[in-house]
Amino acid sequence: MTRTTGISLSAYARRRRQLMRMAGPDAIVVVPSAPERVRSRDTHHRYRQDSDLWYLAGFPEPEAVLVLVPGRSHGESLLFCRERDPEREGWDGPRIGPDAAVDVLGLDDAYPIDDLDEILPGLLEGRTRVYYHFGRDTEFDLKLIGWLNRVRAQVRLGAQPPHEFLELGHLLDEMRLFKSRDELKLMRRAARISVRGHQAAMRASRPGVHEYELQAALEYEFRRSDAEPAYETIVGAGTNACVLHYRANAGRTSAGELVLIDAGAEYRGYAADITRTFPVDGCFTPAQRALHELVEAAQAAALAQARPGRPFEAVHEAAIATLTEGLLRLGLLKGRLEKQLASGGYRRYCRHKTGHWIGLDVHDVGEYRVDGESRLLEPGMAFTVEPGLYIPADDTSVAAKWRGIGIRIEDDLALTRDGHELLTDGLARGADEIEAFMAGG
Repeated sequence: MTRTTGISLSAYARRRRQLMRMAGPDAIVVVPSAPERVRSRDTHHRYRQDSDLWYLAGFPEPEAVLVLVPGRSHGESLLFCRERDPEREGWDGPRIGPDAAVDVLGLDDAYPIDDLDEILPGLLEGRTRVYYHFGRDTEFDLKLIGWLNRVRAQVRLGAQPPHEFLELGHLLDEMRLFKSRDELKLMRRAARISVRGHQAAMRASRPGVHEYELQAALEYEFRRSDAEPAYETIVGAGTNACVLHYRANAGRTSAGELVLIDAGAEYRGYAADITRTFPVDGCFTPAQRALHELVEAAQAAALAQARPGRPFEAVHEAAIATLTEGLLRLGLLKGRLEKQLASGGYRRYCRHKTGHWIGLDVHDVGEYRVDGESRLLEPGMAFTVEPGLYIPADDTSVAAKWRGIGIRIEDDLALTRDGHELLTDGLARGADEIEAFMAGG
């Protein structure tokens, strides 16, 4: 498993033990696998395991449930999974199976998934608290309620059903928020692959190229490095760059346009998330350069706040203050800086927050506020820094040279003891760097 996932069996075991210590000796933790999703009729989307199950066991298959039972004398870490089936494996590929799962995954015991209905009520009995993601999978919610009701039906015979039902994320999200050394190795690998993908797209850029051709050049680098897209790749040329979640990727580029690419690779479950905006023909116009340099300055201001002890919100506030000041200077906004910041007038062009946690999910788990206050940054946290400006093509309140320009610059970082490590370093970021790279490509 170490070679396959990049995380050792001992590390998975430590995670499970830590979660069980946090849950307490009278709790039970239930973590089902992600369901398979039909794409069309009898074909499925590519399977991707539930991030929590992957974090706790590194098990890649569907139709599985991990159950943690702290203090259970006959084994605390149990997996229910599909049995070996030569006929089905001939169609869908090999399965680990319950018999091998204990050794392969380092668990205490494993059972066929078909035995879950018989065994799980007995595991629930005598436990006071159930930790589970209620509401994530309605079908499994109903099954779990049925198992609980079976225990409740035995109360007159002395059964003790759980009486507390708690959100698993309250415990597990905080664990996942802080990345281990091995996790950061995987995230660096995902970042390096992503950098190569963006470089390939920049090299393939020329007037007349289609957005999907740039997507193909980028994602080719992902797949040839044993990675895959962490999310749907965004390639927006011209005014399409102003659509924040643009995914059609069907437009054709024209000379003088900018191209915004938001794409990241997922490697062994861990995501990268990079955005670059560059001229399709390799040279910024004066107006494009002015806005790009403003977003560069905003990212630099935000990165200066990315250090332990600073509030997470300070990263966003620094970027917004820089962007708003620049928009006033360039004449896209009017009035005084303080009034624009207080009223939120800048939001017409600055439409999103400046970052989010990143890890097993590209928008990773973890609270942004604690007791109503922006949480303080700590070593081991990983997040993106992604200021952006978007000037609608139909905005007649600004000069024509600004209209239809969308620019975002996004990088990933991990907090260290005295600052941060820029995981996505090495990819041209500034306007001068981008022009030089594209000229050399």
